[in-house]
Amino acid sequence: MNRRPSPRFRPFNRAGLPLLLAFLTLAGLSPTAPADAAGRVRIITSIPDLADMAREIGGTLVEAESLATGVEDPHGIPIKPSFLPKLGRADLLVLLGLENEHAYLPALLDTCRNPRIQPGQPGYIDTSRDIRPLELPTTLSRSEGEVHPGGNPHYNLDPVLGRTILQTLFEGMVRNFPQHEAAFRAGRDAYLRRLDERIAAWKELAKPLAGLKFISYHNHWPYLSERYGLKYLGTIELRHGIEPTARHVAETIARMKTEGCRVVVREPQFSDKVPNQIAAQAGAKVVTLAIMVGGVPQAKTYLDLIDYNLRALLDVSR
Repeated sequence: MNRRPSPRFRPFNRAGLPLLLAFLTLAGLSPTAPADAAGRVRIITSIPDLADMAREIGGTLVEAESLATGVEDPHGIPIKPSFLPKLGRADLLVLLGLENEHAYLPALLDTCRNPRIQPGQPGYIDTSRDIRPLELPTTLSRSEGEVHPGGNPHYNLDPVLGRTILQTLFEGMVRNFPQHEAAFRAGRDAYLRRLDERIAAWKELAKPLAGLKFISYHNHWPYLSERYGLKYLGTIELRHGIEPTARHVAETIARMKTEGCRVVVREPQFSDKVPNQIAAQAGAKVVTLAIMVGGVPQAKTYLDLIDYNLRALLDVSR
């Protein structure tokens, strides 16, 4: 069974990707373009969190844009005609890695004809480089759904790991544009001070969340749970990328009642129908959390994203 998408986004059609890319190439939409007229470093990222950090590091020296807007399934962002020319012009490509972009980015890179941002080149920056991934799979069977061989890729939802993302991004930007090192370092340090202040505040803010039991639609939350001591009981999905059966829904409701779980997390990428159904039958509340910047109106920046998610969990736990 395929995942039933939320009406907020159009499902990614992997089967049609080669045809779409061939059309865009023939239409002349993917050539590598000349340098930015203002001399700015052009950065394309896979998710908005990374674009936000790149702007904080680079300031007016960079132009950073994300392929995702925040409301899509990050594993299968619907391809837009604008993606190829953007990638063709990019000086740097920044991605979350750990197979997060596996369904669409490799084909786009094959087609965009930009040698600077290909895997293995300096302009290809994978921010998972220094991350210790959680949930490394013991098997890679297709029966398990969308398995990530490198581990769970949603480490951006732990703000302490946000520091690691920031450092890897900074190093990649300096490696490619050493003439801007002093400015990039100043931008990184200023942002890091703000992030560290918020991390300390969030540690205190989240203390009441320790031990909170919850389920979610997709398995986005192990890093956040580990950081703040939440108890993640599982997903509404049957397995990664596979929508729930009636039996799985019934078993989930029964487990929630047994465990005393009173919170259902619904990500904006998915319909609220099944989460609402489960919450009603289990005596729980539904809360919408964002998995990346832009996922909810309140999450305009990375700092906003973390703050919104923690405060939303606090509100629903009361």
